[in-house]
Parts: sequence; structure tokens; C-alpha cells
Amino acid sequence: MRTPKPSAVTRDMFLVDVQDGHTGETFQTLSISRTPAMLLSFAANKFTEAAASYFADRLNLGTVDWRMLLLLARLPGITAMRSARTIGVDKGTVSRAVSRLKRRGLICTGDLHANGRSRGLFLTPTGRAMHDQILDIAVEQHLELLKGFSPDEAKLMADLLLRFSKNLEAMIDRDAQNPAGRDN
Repeated sequence: MRTPKPSAVTRDMFLVDVQDGHTGETFQTLSISRTPAMLLSFAANKFTEAAASYFADRLNLGTVDWRMLLLLARLPGITAMRSARTIGVDKGTVSRAVSRLKRRGLICTGDLHANGRSRGLFLTPTGRAMHDQILDIAVEQHLELLKGFSPDEAKLMADLLLRFSKNLEAMIDRDAQNPAGRDN
């Protein structure tokens, strides 16, 4: 027996009619409660702000700093360029974080890659100890954020976010190939 193909998402799912309080005109805009990208963005902004404050106050780490430490534990030897793409920030932001983390003795660089321009980044033993502190905090935060979720729901949420991220990467790549205002 074949599983039926899910129906396509349509524009109408995301739109809501609103009335301009000044002119009385009715028009459409995005529904905040039915637009996953907006909900995700708002939640990510709130989470980032709360985490930034927490880690800055307790560990003297900026947002990209603690993200880099977690990333380097998972992907030792990753380059700054790939780190930037993975985290979703520009390379300059990652480079500044790398400089701060190197000054603090939390990360080090490896040998030049085959391209002769980039070096892999690695945690030092001090960086690993800092990572372990962050990990304990991050796990506790995740447990709190997913309170009331079943394990299956938490896994489904992660799976959906991975699919969303994959689609986002494809959209970014497509837009980079065809920038606005350029005729082909």
C-alpha cells in the first residue's frame, strides 16, 4: 500500500486579512501564528538573546563564541568559512570570534589545508573544558524548552527543522546564482 503524497503548501495558509487602523483599508499580510518561518525567526531571536546574556554573564562568551565551541567539538578541523555557513553568520563574525577564542586559549589552528589558504580549527584542552560547561547548560536548556513534548515530538521537530534548513540552503544557493535585478 502506497502512502499518499502530502498536499502542497499554499500561499493562503500564511495570509491573514487586516484592516489599516488609519485608512480603514483591508489588505493581506503574513499571519504571525501560521507562518513557520516567522515563528522560527521570533523563537530563534528570543533564544539567542537569552543564551547570549546567560553565557556572557557566566562564562564571558559571546553568541558566536559559544556556538563555535559547540561546533568545534562536533566538527574538529572545520574551517572558519564552513563554520560561518554552518552557524549562519558572515565569515568576518566568525573570524572575530576565532581571534577572541584563540586569545583566551580555547581554540587553536591546525596546518594549512590543501588549498593553501585556510586552516582547520580545534578545541584546546581549556576549550574542551569550557565546551563541557556549555554542554551541561545547553542540555538543561533543551530539556526545559521541550517540556511537555514527547520524545517522538522532539525528534519530529528536529526532523522538520532539518528539512526546513535544507530548503533554506537550496533557496540561498538559488538566489546566489540569480541575484535580484540581474537578467539572465
